[in-house]
Amino acid sequence: MAEEILRLQEVHKSYGVGTPVETEVLHGIDLSLEAGEFAALIGPSGSGKSTLLNLVGLLERPSAGSIVIQGREIGLLDETAITELRGRTLGFVFQFHYLIPAFSALENVLMPQLIDRGYRDREMERRAAALLDAVGLSAAADKKPSELSGGMQQRVAIARALAMNPPMVLADEPTGNLDTHTADDIFALLRQFNREQHTAVLIVTHDPRLASRCDRRIELVDGRIVSDTPTT
Repeated sequence: MAEEILRLQEVHKSYGVGTPVETEVLHGIDLSLEAGEFAALIGPSGSGKSTLLNLVGLLERPSAGSIVIQGREIGLLDETAITELRGRTLGFVFQFHYLIPAFSALENVLMPQLIDRGYRDREMERRAAALLDAVGLSAAADKKPSELSGGMQQRVAIARALAMNPPMVLADEPTGNLDTHTADDIFALLRQFNREQHTAVLIVTHDPRLASRCDRRIELVDGRIVSDTPTT
C-alpha cells in the first residue's frame, strides 16, 4: 500500500469571517494524495483551485476541517513548525518562476537548502548541480535568470522545487506562460521526477491536454470536488 502524503477531511475556507461580507470559498473538501501519484486539479476560474492549493501548500489555514501532511495534523502545529514542514515536505512550481534576478541559476536552486540549513557546503552545491543537469541546464549554472529563456527559467524553478527532495510538488499553472512545445517539455520533466523519485505531484492546469496525461483528474466547481477519477 502506497504511503499517504496528504489528507484533507471536511475542509472549509472562509474569508471575512465575522463580517457582513463573510464568504465561504471551499465547502467541505475531502481529498487524499499518495506517494507517486500525479494528479491534475482542474475547474473554472473562481472555483477555489488557488485557495485549495494555498491550504495544501500551508500558506493559509482552513476555517474548519483537518489537513494532515505525512501524518502531521496542521492544526496542531505552530507557525515555526509549519514553516519547517513546508520547506522540507513541499516543492512549489508556479506559472511565473519567481527566480531571484541577482542570483545565478545554481544559486537559485541552492536557495531552499540555504534557507533550511543556514550555510552552504560542497554537498549542497553538488545536489544543486545534479538537479540542473537533470533538467538539461548544467551549462547555464552561472547564468542569471535574465540570460535564460522562459522555458529555461521554468526548468530552473523545477530544479529548485526538488532541492530538498520533497515527497510532494505543487505546481500552479506551471505551463500557462509557455508555448505548446515548451509546455510539453516542462510537463515531461515533472513526469520524469514523479516516476524516478516517486514524488507526488498535484498540478493545477487549464490545459485539457495536460490534464488528460495525468494519472488522476480532480475537478473543483464552486468550492466543491464534483469528480475525482483516474484518466486511464
